[in-house]
Amino acid sequence: MTPPTFPTITLGGQEYAVVPRAEYEALRNAVDEDAMDAAIIQRVLEDPDQELLPFELVKRIAGGEHPVRVWRDYRGTRAAELAAAAGIAASYLSDIENRKKPGSVRAMKRIADALNVTVDDLI
Repeated sequence: MTPPTFPTITLGGQEYAVVPRAEYEALRNAVDEDAMDAAIIQRVLEDPDQELLPFELVKRIAGGEHPVRVWRDYRGTRAAELAAAAGIAASYLSDIENRKKPGSVRAMKRIADALNVTVDDLI
């Protein structure tokens, strides 16, 4: 497939391609997204203690599954075990994982500690 050709103009000795506004915006947005991705990757690479989730688990979180459940599954912990380790009721953990309750700051901190992650990883 041959890439499209665009008319050019010359200003001040420089040649410029003239592209439709929609294509320009699409290119600009793609560059912005690439820059954001690069910044995220750089931050991760700079933190050797950062634990990374496998892509399949990231997809589960991005798909709407609660991070507590994803991390619990990743750690191989049953819900009742996590609730006991965090000192919260199993029903409360279930409500958090099913997004029926947001989870108090205190509960989320206890869950994070039990999963050996940061609260940021869970919210």
